[in-house]
Amino acid sequence: MAQRKLNTAFHILSVNTLSECKLPFINSGISAGFPSPATDFLESSIDLNEYLIKHPASTHIAFVDGMSMFDAGICDKDLLIIDKSLEPADGKIAVCIIDGEFVLKRLKVDKSGMWLMPANNLYKPIRITEFQDFEIWGIVTYSIQKH
Repeated sequence: MAQRKLNTAFHILSVNTLSECKLPFINSGISAGFPSPATDFLESSIDLNEYLIKHPASTHIAFVDGMSMFDAGICDKDLLIIDKSLEPADGKIAVCIIDGEFVLKRLKVDKSGMWLMPANNLYKPIRITEFQDFEIWGIVTYSIQKH
């Protein structure tokens, strides 16, 4: 069977959870309102692998290429954590393959069918038809931005 060549603009990496990724953790929370005392704030640590990755064998990481999900808080060059074991559902943000190209969109399922919805008015929704080669590749669980 011939393999499909996918758009390489979406660079996908596997995760390695064999080693811990522990960092100091402020478990009392950081106030986004009024200031609070910061004494003794480093109370424990958190393993980012354990926190962010629930299914290591089916989890991948990719960088976003484009701004079609801007209003959902996902921007160009953000880091996505994608879980292929999760069931797709209406409203979920998914990485899909449509006609050999990766796309990142919100799933919309209604009586007219399935749609891939952008979160930016500059982009149009994509209606999925039986004439397209289509696959929901995985569900986005986290988006990490660099500030």
